[in-house]
Amino acid sequence: MRPEELDPALTIETLAVHAGQEPDEATGAVSPPIYQTSTYRQAGVGRPIDDYDYARTKNPTRDRFERAVAALEGGGFGIAFASGSATTAAIAELAEPGTEVVVGDDVYGGTFRYLERVRGPQGVVTRYADLAADPEAMWESLSDRTRLVWFETPTNPLLKVVDVRAAAGVVRERFGSGPRPILVVDNTFATPVLQRPLDLGADIVFHSATKYLAGHSDTVIGVAVTRDPAIAERLRFLQNAAGAVPGPFDCFLALRGLRTLPLRVGRHNANASEIAAFLADRDDVDWLSYPGLGSGRHAHPQAACASQQMRAGGGMVSFVPRGRDRQSARDRAIAICEATRIFTLAESLGGVESLIELPAVMTHASVAGSRLEVPEALIRLSVGIEGATDLIEDLRQAMDAAG
Repeated sequence: MRPEELDPALTIETLAVHAGQEPDEATGAVSPPIYQTSTYRQAGVGRPIDDYDYARTKNPTRDRFERAVAALEGGGFGIAFASGSATTAAIAELAEPGTEVVVGDDVYGGTFRYLERVRGPQGVVTRYADLAADPEAMWESLSDRTRLVWFETPTNPLLKVVDVRAAAGVVRERFGSGPRPILVVDNTFATPVLQRPLDLGADIVFHSATKYLAGHSDTVIGVAVTRDPAIAERLRFLQNAAGAVPGPFDCFLALRGLRTLPLRVGRHNANASEIAAFLADRDDVDWLSYPGLGSGRHAHPQAACASQQMRAGGGMVSFVPRGRDRQSARDRAIAICEATRIFTLAESLGGVESLIELPAVMTHASVAGSRLEVPEALIRLSVGIEGATDLIEDLRQAMDAAG
């Protein structure tokens, strides 16, 4: 199937297998080759073949990955970067010195660090708002200087859910027909299998593709998708000018991962749902967040929005254990993290294996002391594709052993 023959109306399961994965034009190889090259022969002086002049600017393997993610997100343009953080940096460059960025109040620690410690000294002001509780809360944070509105949904690590359509509506209402901020949604946790923010009014959707898109904890890569040609042109310029591009092998690994994305996300979600139900039934859990949990004392506050916006609750679960006797909740959380046998104590998420971590001292240490500081006893689970009964038993023994 050639790129021009790919019907965008195909199901995401079919797109995942075929978008960007067309057999090699030269040989018919079903698994496309890795173009491990730094430069290209030109047909004449200043006459590159199909604009392939230097691999930082363009690479056939990267082209395929960018087209694939764009198709999955229902967008027109994919722009890949060396990491999710490099993608963050490129998008943040769309806010010029003297402008402002409105950000959801629960984001990855690296995003907070970059906006505050890199863009802040350059004259970009970042304002934080609880966009999950009420998208209207964004209104007071917006000004004529706002260049970007930026949030995750579900958020990291509290798993709040932001109504993308409502947030886009607030921006349109506030700015009318005049110039308006660019709405940026980090879709790393949900993936295009569960939600497509561009369809809901976002201007840019991006991923740390290291996580679910690649899915095997064996590469670091990022990608942004937009339907706006002007935004795409600027991001493409930044991709080339800054040079933070992924290598061909990284793109190949991510492409390979995409082929099983819907299958993996389905299993991640099914396992996470069972684990959330298990944790909800325990009396030693003080707080629990899972977007697919719609009832009971741990019902997610935005469960209704999640059910409308997402196809399922996702593969992430966060909870705070209850302290016992003289043991604090934090000490117990540490003990749980260190007692699991199948869940691996590690940062990152979205791989086939289950991971457990304490965000306050791991992925979100950079937000300590800020309004984005996370609870010190919060445990974040990235639920893998192992057997659900094994994962639940592992958590059970770890929580029991922790006191």
